[in-house]
Amino acid sequence: MKELYGLLGEKLGHSFSPKIHFSIFEKLNLEGYYHLFEVKNKKLKEAVDGFKALNVKGVNVTIPYKVKIIKYLDETSREAKAIGAVNTLCFKQDKIIGYNTDYYGFGMMLEKFNVDVKNKNVVILGTGGAAKAVVQYILDNGARNIIFVSRDINKVTKQFNKFKIIQYDQIKYLSEQDIVINCTPVGMYPQVENSPMDKEMISKFKTAVDLIYNPQETLFLKQARDQGLKAINGLYMLVGQAVKAQELWNDLKIDAKIVDKIYQGVEKGK
Repeated sequence: MKELYGLLGEKLGHSFSPKIHFSIFEKLNLEGYYHLFEVKNKKLKEAVDGFKALNVKGVNVTIPYKVKIIKYLDETSREAKAIGAVNTLCFKQDKIIGYNTDYYGFGMMLEKFNVDVKNKNVVILGTGGAAKAVVQYILDNGARNIIFVSRDINKVTKQFNKFKIIQYDQIKYLSEQDIVINCTPVGMYPQVENSPMDKEMISKFKTAVDLIYNPQETLFLKQARDQGLKAINGLYMLVGQAVKAQELWNDLKIDAKIVDKIYQGVEKGK
């Protein structure tokens, strides 16, 4: 009998997750089915109860439920508590345990593309759930300085009071920056003509990371490459967080070579 897994969110038509998880099933000879669970906000608790009733083995969580889901969980992992957001649910011994595999996927991506954040000056665009996972990883790995960029400083000051927060038009006044990370949806398909920064701003950095993976080269990354920056999209992070979820669900360790093969297949659209 195939185990049931899935992705919980509000609008999931664009998701690459089924393709990635089915690839993992194939390469590891696992019997599983991965379903997209589109759920309205007012039905969130019913959905969680339904997962338990159906003996679902594991669920990924995406926008807009990464924070809202926490109140329905029995336990949360160390990194999920620190981040304040959950993207993976494990159903074990009548308990629901929440993890944040975005944290691990982000780290796998940086390691894969040789981006070291230790002693680096990092600028993070956006203050949503993805940014929380990113900043926790960067803190845990010794960044020298972290600056957030937000369109509404007053709204996020309390939440990110340990960090300097600036508006987008202030980026041009920064100096000696190393890495910029786009954690916003600006530039995501179908709004591919948009970029969160202009060329002048991007030129202040050595490395540009965009968590967006559709399209694989956003305008933001194209502008970065054109100016000689190392430019990395979010596809490896997406694969990495899925791999970590499968490791948690099935109590196994997936070899890095298999992760690379899954990534290459998704990158080529296979």
